[in-house]
Amino acid sequence: MELWYTDMHTENVRFSMKVEKQLVTMESYYQRIDVLQTYDYGKVLVLDGELMITERDEFIYHEMAVHVPMAVHPAAKRVLVIGGGDGGSVRELSKYDSIEKIDLVEIDQSLVDICKKHFKETACGLEDPRVSVCFDEGIRFVRGVNAEYDLIIVDCSDPYGPAEGLFTREFYGNCFKALKEDGILINQHESPYYKEHSRSVQLAHKNIGASFPFSTVYQCHIPSYPSGHWLFGFASKKYDPIADLSDERWNALGIQTKYYNTDIHKGAFYLPNYVKELLKIDEAK
Repeated sequence: MELWYTDMHTENVRFSMKVEKQLVTMESYYQRIDVLQTYDYGKVLVLDGELMITERDEFIYHEMAVHVPMAVHPAAKRVLVIGGGDGGSVRELSKYDSIEKIDLVEIDQSLVDICKKHFKETACGLEDPRVSVCFDEGIRFVRGVNAEYDLIIVDCSDPYGPAEGLFTREFYGNCFKALKEDGILINQHESPYYKEHSRSVQLAHKNIGASFPFSTVYQCHIPSYPSGHWLFGFASKKYDPIADLSDERWNALGIQTKYYNTDIHKGAFYLPNYVKELLKIDEAK
């Protein structure tokens, strides 16, 4: 008998992968957590039935979440990651010797423990001495922070369940307050392709723009995610992600990546017309 995992991209579109065996299934206080060993995508993390990361393509998501802002901000030393219990964003941040402090705020300790055991290549950065892990709600955590971080990365799941509040105007306003005067906010922005997701994209972009003077989105291709076309939000108090990109400075660091480079960085901000129309992004900007 064959075992298959199916991720529902829409009511009418499904993405399936053949499963070799199920490694973990449990109910934490917050969600159901499953880890599957698949034939083509390696280990797969599933939360409440929805695919979060796969060993095969997680590097794309995490590299684009981290290296885009790090190549723009000239002196990011204190970084906050909200969500990101798999450790992938922290792993990429730990490649920078210039960073002094990385705070990870994750609501579910069970998720972190499982990822440390089953996704060691992803979670390895959590052992970095610069990393502090706080098990708390991201919304509550940022509410009490003022002008402390150079960079905030919101690495959360889809905008419902435990992560629903991380897409609100109030939350983004508190992120603005928690950033220093030249801080950058990055958030996973969902896929613009299917209408079931595009409304979330519109709402997040609108809510971020209400707080930040500069707000745009950039894109990448993640094969296992709905449609493969994925967006991140880039919001800043000061920096433009292309005009303030420091190619020479970043390339001189010699950081090893499998997806990100400074050419990809520039191209990621040149958006298809349907995304511009969806977000009402002015070509002149």
